[in-house]
Amino acid sequence: MSSEPLLDRPGDRDDPNAPTLTPLRIAFEPADPAAVAVQADVLAVIGFGAAALPDDPRCLRVGLEPVGAALLEVWRSRGPVRTGRDGEIRWSSDGDYTFFSIEVPEDAVDAIGAAAEHLYRRLGEWLGQRPLHVLRLWNYFDAINEGDGDAERYRRFCTGRVAGMQGLFGGDYPAATVIGRKDGVRSLQVYGLAARRAGRPVENPRQLSAWRYPRDYGPTAPRFARAMRAPSGQILISGTAAIVGHASRHRDDVAAQLGETLANLDSVCAAAGAATPLGEGSVLKVYVRREADAEQVTRGVRDHLAGGGEAMLLIGEVCRRELLVEIDGSHG
Repeated sequence: MSSEPLLDRPGDRDDPNAPTLTPLRIAFEPADPAAVAVQADVLAVIGFGAAALPDDPRCLRVGLEPVGAALLEVWRSRGPVRTGRDGEIRWSSDGDYTFFSIEVPEDAVDAIGAAAEHLYRRLGEWLGQRPLHVLRLWNYFDAINEGDGDAERYRRFCTGRVAGMQGLFGGDYPAATVIGRKDGVRSLQVYGLAARRAGRPVENPRQLSAWRYPRDYGPTAPRFARAMRAPSGQILISGTAAIVGHASRHRDDVAAQLGETLANLDSVCAAAGAATPLGEGSVLKVYVRREADAEQVTRGVRDHLAGGGEAMLLIGEVCRRELLVEIDGSHG
């Protein structure tokens, strides 16, 4: 398929008086992937676990097992959407928003750090040829906590990713998630959302900015914003856990960790200027390390959303071994 530059409206990207973009419609749907993927307004279809998806650049399967019904995460835009492949990168775009994904087998580049460096260097080359602003990134790979000290796979990933970025985002990092799969497949998956207009990175007053973490957490601090206020006003929330300042809280207590995580979500949404609290208009992915905690976490999230919004639970490993739950999503 075509790998020509994506659509843009000349002069619109940098015009502060240009109209804001229409928000993406993000939802969890119990649908047939093949039927959804051919709909004109579908920008992305993300399936989890054993989901069988068509070979379409808009479709991506992530090997995280869902708890309960296997739903699809569907992104809908104003349409129509066109798609393409450019080497390792698959993309779809409606001219306002672009979905992209790239997967690199670790055995092709020797290790997780090298895979991260290669992937982000390639992504930077691709983005550098297009008038796009990255709003959001997701990173998934197997066995995130394997290895001790600086040999831990997550720490090696962070070092490789920063080496591959090489100033890709300047100081305005996108919102991001990094979660460990438990499927035994040694490949790094990254997918993301970009737009023709820039968003506004948002930090959480309750947490130290990730790139300022002390050396205790590895040789290379992570590089991401706690959230991104999209040019539509939608709030795109990074993976968020029970971290206050830079320290993990409530070791071995999933209920207390969930409460702290939800407090962080409320805090970052307020910092982003959310007109309403989490609930109606919230779409959350909840990553739980231990399946035995899923029911308790589900109840806690449902109570916090007060009957509004959507949440999907997935079994995944958080970047720090003591952390039992992490949540990301969108609001508004």
